[in-house]
Amino acid sequence: MRFRLYPTPVQEEGLRGHCVQARFVWNLALEQTNWYRPEWGPTPGYVAQSAQLTEARAASEWLAAGSFTVQQQALRDFAQAMKYWWAGTHGRPTWRKKGRREGFRIVAVKTGHVRRLNRRAAEVFVPKVGWVRFRLTRPLPSGAKSYRVTLDPMGRWHIGFALKPEPIKRISTGAAVGVDRGVVNTLATSDGQLLHVPELTLRERAHLVRLQRRLARRKKGSRRREQARRAVARLRAREADRAKDWIEKTTTSLVRDYDLVAIEDLRVTAMTRSARGSIAAPGRHVAAKSGLNRQILGRRWSLFARRLCEKATLAEVVVVKVDPVNTSRRCRACGHVAAENRKSQAVFGCVACGHVAHADVNAALNILAAGRAVTAHGEAVVVASMNCEPQHAPPTAA
Repeated sequence: MRFRLYPTPVQEEGLRGHCVQARFVWNLALEQTNWYRPEWGPTPGYVAQSAQLTEARAASEWLAAGSFTVQQQALRDFAQAMKYWWAGTHGRPTWRKKGRREGFRIVAVKTGHVRRLNRRAAEVFVPKVGWVRFRLTRPLPSGAKSYRVTLDPMGRWHIGFALKPEPIKRISTGAAVGVDRGVVNTLATSDGQLLHVPELTLRERAHLVRLQRRLARRKKGSRRREQARRAVARLRAREADRAKDWIEKTTTSLVRDYDLVAIEDLRVTAMTRSARGSIAAPGRHVAAKSGLNRQILGRRWSLFARRLCEKATLAEVVVVKVDPVNTSRRCRACGHVAAENRKSQAVFGCVACGHVAHADVNAALNILAAGRAVTAHGEAVVVASMNCEPQHAPPTAA
């Protein structure tokens, strides 16, 4: 449950200090793990690093002035991230950079640490900062044991309370749908719907180009460069907010209307790798591949899949991830597979039987057929996200 946080200028300075120290402790723990050698003994875990943190606070006035709770929790989060990496459910923990992924977590939240002020506002107690206001856009969270304070690139503060999500109540429809993800059409369903994620308008995009040029001319470290960076971040955040809102509404609609949703098992990270190559073997069509990568990432395929799986877990809806190979080349009418079947981005014409259809809808029908085949063999599993807190076991497929 996420809310917009409104700290005072003095409180904001304290929150930024927490973010900096949490990032410092995280990066220090990561550096220690990366550079550790077997001959030095076992790799230090949370207990050893927590003891080292106590020694570091005794030697550093800057660390000692900060919150031990925030710094210790950063070590706990790092230890949990390493545990997930060793289990194979997540990638290896990476560096936290200034201005990106800024935030910190507080656990063991007591009942009196969150209180309501009026119909539209409440406040939360943050160590070393005090009571900070947040906008009450939904009922006051009760029973939350932890929360995370985050700062986005455009300077907005948010607070997210970790709560056990309520099951989604729905009536079984018995319907199934296949969903094809693309660049021109963000989503195409087997029912014939073509859905598009909202983007910046032409006027906003032209304004973004002007701001980016202005940012490139500013001197690094200057006040005007920071102002230009904030202006670019505001437009980017506006685009991201629109996309996230659209994804929330679309995934809710799919989970409400269908008992089975089949999607492609796309590896977006591999699909968006750079084509730049090396000095010895330079890549080809680098600019074109870079533009395609921006288009793919702008459609937020991974976020759509993750939110769909998370909501499906709560609603006991089956989500099947199928192999995407040849889904756009196979004729749904006769099953013939050929590259020549794809006449253009939008037109599918089978060279064997003459079947003509919209290319993305034809692919969605193939995805649905593959999903039903997997379900018939009892292999369908709702893929639950491991990034949410708390985590829940996925229901078994019928």
